[in-house]
Amino acid sequence: MNLATPPAAHDYAAELADVKARVHVAEAMAGRAGSGVQILVATKAWAADAAVGAVRAGARLVGESRMQELADKGESLRDAGAVVHVIGQLQRNKAAIAVEYAACVQTVDSLKLAERLSRLCVEAQRDLQVMIQVNVSGEESKAGVAPEDALALAAQVQALPALEVVGFMTIGLNSPVEADVRAGYARLREIRDQALISSERGAIDLSSAWHLSMGMSGDLEWAIAEGATMVRVGTAVMGDRP
Repeated sequence: MNLATPPAAHDYAAELADVKARVHVAEAMAGRAGSGVQILVATKAWAADAAVGAVRAGARLVGESRMQELADKGESLRDAGAVVHVIGQLQRNKAAIAVEYAACVQTVDSLKLAERLSRLCVEAQRDLQVMIQVNVSGEESKAGVAPEDALALAAQVQALPALEVVGFMTIGLNSPVEADVRAGYARLREIRDQALISSERGAIDLSSAWHLSMGMSGDLEWAIAEGATMVRVGTAVMGDRP
């Protein structure tokens, strides 16, 4: 597997500081100053030493999309103290790799996948955080459950052994139009809010599902304006792949 490594002079700490500054400004502009939006650094297609370099520069949360890459980099990331999230589409036959190395799978979009993860976690005697991936844009190229089915799936997943639904995740609309992209993020926030309200009323127990993982390097400000609690950035910290 040919994975990329940034130039030796690449300054992960400086790039991460720039992203943190963007997040802080976006929080303030949205009236959310000090809300603590988390930054997850996506390391897809980057070599283990590059991913570890980002972690050592302060990127505690790392996102991996391909399970073969995670299998290759998992031990290095674990030794560096990274908290790994799966942020790419996960096939059931690769779920064991996620259970081995990840603290959270953000891309649960079917009950069958959740059941597979649950069985593996029970066998491994561990718990796993998950998020429900929702396709708020309606684009066929994007994975995720339909918005109208998200709450029902979240309740089913929460009922499974060893899994805890901690929020909802989406990939934003591929568009330069701010209003259109933000509309999708607002829809995800509405789904999250409905989950929390239902929990308060005792209908379903999704009180832990407060995270909103949405927004990437190019549109994190829009996502934060709509309530993101976690943004996923790749190129903004890792640079462009050679």
